[in-house]
Amino acid sequence: MLNDNEKLKSLTRLGIELNQIHDLDILMEHILSRARDFVGANAGSIYIKEGNELEFSYTQNDTLQSRMPPGRKLIYSIFTIPINETSMAGYVAETGQHLNVPDVYAMKDSLPYKFNKIFDVASDYRTKSVLTMPLKNAREKVIGILQIINAQDDMGRIRAFTKTDEDIMLHFASIAVVALERAQMTRAILLRMIRMAELRDPKETGAHVNRVAGYSVEIYERWARKNGVSSDEIDRNRDSLRMAAMLHDVGKVAISDLILKKPGRFEPEEFEIMKTHTVHGARLFGVGGSDYEDAARLVAFSHHERWDGKGYPGHVDIMTGQPMEGHILENGQARGKKGDEIPFFGRIVALADVYDALCSARVYKDAWKESDVLDLIEKESGAQFDPEVVEIFFEAQDVIKSIQERYANATNDEF
Repeated sequence: MLNDNEKLKSLTRLGIELNQIHDLDILMEHILSRARDFVGANAGSIYIKEGNELEFSYTQNDTLQSRMPPGRKLIYSIFTIPINETSMAGYVAETGQHLNVPDVYAMKDSLPYKFNKIFDVASDYRTKSVLTMPLKNAREKVIGILQIINAQDDMGRIRAFTKTDEDIMLHFASIAVVALERAQMTRAILLRMIRMAELRDPKETGAHVNRVAGYSVEIYERWARKNGVSSDEIDRNRDSLRMAAMLHDVGKVAISDLILKKPGRFEPEEFEIMKTHTVHGARLFGVGGSDYEDAARLVAFSHHERWDGKGYPGHVDIMTGQPMEGHILENGQARGKKGDEIPFFGRIVALADVYDALCSARVYKDAWKESDVLDLIEKESGAQFDPEVVEIFFEAQDVIKSIQERYANATNDEF
């Protein structure tokens, strides 16, 4: 837990810190983690307002996490609650006023809001002190709820949240909401770019790209922690990778409908045109931009390369699409990138994209059985896919499944 001086210094840096994170999911995780740091809270959740409901969007719980095997993540379900006065979060969203409850099990029956004990019973956890803050923008509109649970003293004992905690969290929330609105706008722009692609190619949906992005980030994070990458670098890369993975096929906007929407198999010359979507996508992000633009360019360019060198577009110039000198095959085409020549983010998204495409029903095919998809990925380890990425993918199956469920029915208008 931070001392008062550290809290003051951290608050002055918080806006800059949060505005360096562009992806909405990763920002929510960081906001919740930092909020808990400020007051020494054991757990917490973030709800995002969607119409007349609150969507339970992100949660953390140190006690439950400590029960997990090393390297495993806490899995939670996404659900919604109505915005009304029957729950603490709903009450705060309805009234715009924060709540500080010293002991949720000792609340008076006369209060309109109640504490739902189902989670505590199911998880063998004991919620006690709860501070629920509205996330209100400059127009005093509630866009979400920040709820932190079980403040702890220096000895790790549960304590009530103090008036000082309330004041700090009110200031914290006013800073966090600015970053949240910016990230929501960024996510909306990305999804509208994807909607443009979806108008051309029905496979490119908000649900698909959110799942591919989620899988990719989970694979990268596990790989990075195994390989001793610093937490700061992991955070930066997760942020860039998630947005880049969402835009992996955006270059399809440059491909003719006659090809994109053709029923049946492509003719060889049609497939050659189709392959250029990787180059078109990379060109959208230029050269020498931000970390996000660099990642998006690499992913768009390389997510169809194969570990064995039989993928595309291979060693071509991004600006011209022509094979690079020294990498031209006898047939005049570019040599495919092989193994470590393929950018790591591209190798990750290649697997995530294929996995989700095969698991998903499309207008032209049924979804594959999960076991058949996993068998194929295992078989293609060392051929189509990086063997190390495949290994980590199988280690992450519990989180992969939770991401599938979270974005099972998402539309392009959902964050």
